[in-house]
Amino acid sequence: MKARLIGALLLMLIGSALTYGVWLLLPRILDRKQQETSDAADLQGKIRVAADSWIGYFPLRSPEMKAALRQAGWLLAVEDDKADYPGRMERLEKGELDFAVATVDSYLLNGGRFNYPGIIIAVLDESKGGDAILARQERVAGLDDLKGKMDVKVAFTPASPSEHLAKAAADHFNAPELHPPPGPLRLAVNGSEQAKAALLAGKTDVAVLWEPDVSKALQQPGIIKLLGTEDTQRLIVDILLVRREFAQKNPQLVKLLLSSYFKTLRKYRQDEALLIRHVREETGLKENEVSSMLKGVSWASLADNGEQWFGLNGGEEGLIAAIESAAEILVNAGDFSASPVPDGNPYRLTNRAFLEELLAAGTAGFTGGKTAQAGTAAFPPLDAAGWAALKEVGTLKLDPVVFQQGTAELNILGKQTVDAAAERLSHYPHFRILIKGHTGLRGDPEENLRLSLERAEAVSRYLQITHSLDSNRLRPLGLGGTKPLAQLPGEPLRAYEYRLPRVELVLAREDM
Repeated sequence: MKARLIGALLLMLIGSALTYGVWLLLPRILDRKQQETSDAADLQGKIRVAADSWIGYFPLRSPEMKAALRQAGWLLAVEDDKADYPGRMERLEKGELDFAVATVDSYLLNGGRFNYPGIIIAVLDESKGGDAILARQERVAGLDDLKGKMDVKVAFTPASPSEHLAKAAADHFNAPELHPPPGPLRLAVNGSEQAKAALLAGKTDVAVLWEPDVSKALQQPGIIKLLGTEDTQRLIVDILLVRREFAQKNPQLVKLLLSSYFKTLRKYRQDEALLIRHVREETGLKENEVSSMLKGVSWASLADNGEQWFGLNGGEEGLIAAIESAAEILVNAGDFSASPVPDGNPYRLTNRAFLEELLAAGTAGFTGGKTAQAGTAAFPPLDAAGWAALKEVGTLKLDPVVFQQGTAELNILGKQTVDAAAERLSHYPHFRILIKGHTGLRGDPEENLRLSLERAEAVSRYLQITHSLDSNRLRPLGLGGTKPLAQLPGEPLRAYEYRLPRVELVLAREDM
């Protein structure tokens, strides 16, 4: 009797275990059956990518890209995380993502705390007008007009590429008012549309926007553009990251994704109507709004990546320069006390091997041949009237340029100062440059004019010879002591007179 009872209990336990096992396995069995009896049977797996709605990422998430990978047996899943860069880096580290997009600055800002989980394998695009600093003209007429104003309100989206534009301009033009600390002058908003609304309503004096809000705001009377990314170079650079472990285990899949991407990009470049139609289908925007958005982005082809960004076959290492520049801007903005680049070595963040293989194979029809250098511009000569008609954009931040006493000879410190200025100038390749020489108030006025002009000419020659700047782009001017700086409250006379001899680099463009 007892043995029967034990046997019955064992049978019940075995039956319960079998039932529980079937209950656990049933979803998997049904899922497998569903896959085996559908078009998903020939899929090898899913590629997971994190991105957001920025137009520069459209080719990566486009119907053409998904179709290309589907034909190769892979499902592309591009997830919009609403530009949650810290969360994106964390998910990349945990292995919840295979690829992610970012801007160079956002990766430096957020990647370090997760030990930089991704490696940069391609540059996707640059913002070329997609982001801009706008202002109410009656309050701020230009970048230099900002300086010293203690009541200018600025609206921007925190942790966005647009905020990086504000940080860069604040640093490069010595205008900290563009990026005020938390407080009443800083209006943090959730997206460009909110910043635009605040600017048009008069709740802020300056706003940093992205398209299509830039174009919409500029249609309103009294709204002007102080600086747009169409006039910058290697400032807001979008990159593609792959998780380091994924790249090691699946190199062929990384090459497949890159090859499919560059083929997709090429197709859209050849058929702009198709690109516009697909963007309209995704966004619901009108054709003119889509066209405006597309003008704000400059995509990097496979050839561009090799020749302008990764330094292949003797090309430029623009990506390395962009990383180092972004690190400097973030340090100067107070985000870091020292460069966040691991071990100070930017090459630890990049991997050119995949591009090298694609270029060697002639992937997507890109073989050999140099493309035009990014951002280069021809500067026809101007007469005095032409130079006088230019609109000054802003004065570049510049430490005192040191000359030998009473001469126009640059010493070592002076050359180092001009070298640093040339690095900042590299971000603004489309502007002409007024080189303004100044002296103190003492001495013969005519002699001061002569000396100030010779010093401006010395800086101009150095920029041409050492940094290959176009002579037609530069105009040295000698102002002597006719444009002195204002003496600061409580500033000793000796300190004031020390500040007066100076050389200024003023960026200028044709008036719009």
